[in-house]
Amino acid sequence: MPNPWTGIGNPYTREEVRERLTKTLDAGKAIIAAGAGTGISAKFIEKGGADLIIVYNSGRFRMMGHGSTAGMMAYGDANAIAMEIGEYEVLPVVEEIPVICGVHATDPRRRMWHWLGKVKDMGFSGVNNFPTHCIVDGHFRRVLEETGMSSKKEVEMVALARRMDLFSIVYVDSPEEAAAMARAGADSIIAHVGTTVGGSIGVTGAVMSWDNTLKRTQAIIEAARAERDDIFFLCHGGPINTPDDAARVLEATDCVGFVGASSLERMGVEESLTNLTRDFKKIAVPAAARFNG
Repeated sequence: MPNPWTGIGNPYTREEVRERLTKTLDAGKAIIAAGAGTGISAKFIEKGGADLIIVYNSGRFRMMGHGSTAGMMAYGDANAIAMEIGEYEVLPVVEEIPVICGVHATDPRRRMWHWLGKVKDMGFSGVNNFPTHCIVDGHFRRVLEETGMSSKKEVEMVALARRMDLFSIVYVDSPEEAAAMARAGADSIIAHVGTTVGGSIGVTGAVMSWDNTLKRTQAIIEAARAERDDIFFLCHGGPINTPDDAARVLEATDCVGFVGASSLERMGVEESLTNLTRDFKKIAVPAAARFNG
């Protein structure tokens, strides 16, 4: 049955989102998905031509001036924050492109089928797995896996979203995670290569090299492609910060697009506000108007 809402904004069916992304690729353009933590970010990201907007709980912290990793911490209800940003800020101002909701799939307080129903009813066209265990490692990751809050929950959420006709665009950190998400039915897989560099609060030391970035990205793609051949592969994080960086990855791998959160929303605000303020500060006051009190 045709989607009665098509042409007047969200929501879109899973297949409609896929058709839109395919159309972008057929036009010879890269797929660009952007994180938005505020309504004004979403409004102007859409005007810039992005293909998807993703609402993460980390967007709220990012736009408060904190690192995106704050979204991984117990600083609030990740699912409720993403829903609130979407309901009151992003969805009311986005006119046409699909909006994706970040879902904290391992939250033990949520009945995931019930929560995804709310996500869909709100007008989101799909889901993303954030906060995600894929960027947690070491002893803490092992504890999470052993105590019922495992990455398997994220895979199960994606499989459920597929059954509910929600588009899914998911982060993975390894070939093994990519294969599992492909089997679960993920529509788009993002090769996450670490926290984004640059800007006022980007990482500086814990950055993957370019050689490893390209190798890991391609390994993730090949692992997922061994399971299915209809997945949109995107890149994100680490040294991939600028349009030139993203183009470099697309030229060296089988990626067809880029996901920017800090690299689009935060960097854009930092640079434009800093430079604009500096320009205003260059205004000279005529001598006759100076205060002599």
